Amino acid sequence: MRLLHTMLRVGNLQRSIDFYTQVLGMKLLRTTDRPEQQYTLAFLGYGSNPEHAELELTYNYGVEKYDMGTAYGHIAIGVDDIQATCEGLRAKAQQLGGAITREPGPVKGGNTVIAFITDPDGYKVELIQGRSVD
Repeated sequence: MRLLHTMLRVGNLQRSIDFYTQVLGMKLLRTTDRPEQQYTLAFLGYGSNPEHAELELTYNYGVEKYDMGTAYGHIAIGVDDIQATCEGLRAKAQQLGGAITREPGPVKGGNTVIAFITDPDGYKVELIQGRSVD
């Protein structure tokens, strides 16, 4: 078994595609529109299945906002230099409706350096220092 993708429901598909591609550097891998079922899917990632897990963005026609609930936590992305990454992402994120919501620093009770950026729909993405893959 292996992790294939994680799905997030979004209120504006193009805005979310722009955020994940322009801010977080993912590639738009493919889209699928299902007008009869009234939804569109966009798959993004740093590579495609089966070598890499993907992020599936789902836009349900006519739904502009979702309640986050209390169960969702975050997606995690490894970065080489968390300070430089946050500084480089800050302005782009704000332009596209996101924000750095936790500045880089050690995780509570540990040494791992993390930061959080929130996407335009309110989903949290954790950035983790030193966990990137070239």
